[in-house]
Amino acid sequence: MTTAPAPLHLVLGEEELLIERAVRATLDAARAGDPTAEMTRNRVSELTAPLLAELVSPSLFSEGRVIVLDSAQDISQDLADAVLAYLASPADGVVLVVVHSGGGRSKAAKALPAALKKAGAEITECPKLTKPAERESFVRNEVRRAGGKIDPAGVLALLDSVGSDLRELSSAATQLVADTGGVVDEQAVRRYHTGRADVTGFAVAEKAAAGDRAAALESLRWAMQLGVPHVLVADALADAVRTIARVSAAGRGNPNQMAGELGMPPWKIRKAQGQARGWGQDGLTAAMQVVARLNAEVKGVAADADYALERAVVEVVTAKGER
Repeated sequence: MTTAPAPLHLVLGEEELLIERAVRATLDAARAGDPTAEMTRNRVSELTAPLLAELVSPSLFSEGRVIVLDSAQDISQDLADAVLAYLASPADGVVLVVVHSGGGRSKAAKALPAALKKAGAEITECPKLTKPAERESFVRNEVRRAGGKIDPAGVLALLDSVGSDLRELSSAATQLVADTGGVVDEQAVRRYHTGRADVTGFAVAEKAAAGDRAAALESLRWAMQLGVPHVLVADALADAVRTIARVSAAGRGNPNQMAGELGMPPWKIRKAQGQARGWGQDGLTAAMQVVARLNAEVKGVAADADYALERAVVEVVTAKGER
């Protein structure tokens, strides 16, 4: 007998890959009980209380529905009140998923997670994995999830070869398990990832952040030819720009001492301090706007994701010269 999913889920945190998995798991659970169940996703900034009421109203034919409220840290007081009012009498067959970063500027946004927990929400924690030990644990779990085993040296080699992006690490771990028959060690990682750094999203981002237009575009074209997902390149570009902005704002200092404050490993801070030379505040602001736009474009807004990436890389390179 299939157990129906809980009517209320709180997905709490900022790690996008883990958030997407949590939302997908809820949809899968709903479809296990009702294969026709459909999912609707809306950012809270695009919703009103009447529209929410329409989304969660009982269906004439009782079809299963999963309603996802994204970026609930931006929720208004009116919409928060509407969510809590709905929870007093939820509709049959409707699963409400609230995705919240854990922060928020308004009182309503900050209070929402506690209110949802009190209402009995099933909670999935999706925190950013900022510590090396957390990423190492993630790699081990991804390999295990794919049906394989990996030794400590293999974990470190994979992180060294691929970087810290969870989507890339997950993809690499799954591919390695398939390629090796399930036993992953340092030798296997080195064998399958020799030269990979030349075509990852991180390579594109590093060259763009350095202001090297020709090299960045060349790396981007190689990445596209080799099938690196658009979203991975966009995420890497965003991470590079945001990291430079955060490290620049923190000022010069000892990376080891700054690591705790910034929630980054010292090596990443040291690298960003070098990359920050030549960047001005206006340029960083412009680059932040570019990567924010690109995030939406590669997730379906743009008609041509290849063009969107190329344009964004050029704009980030150009932004470096803005003071």
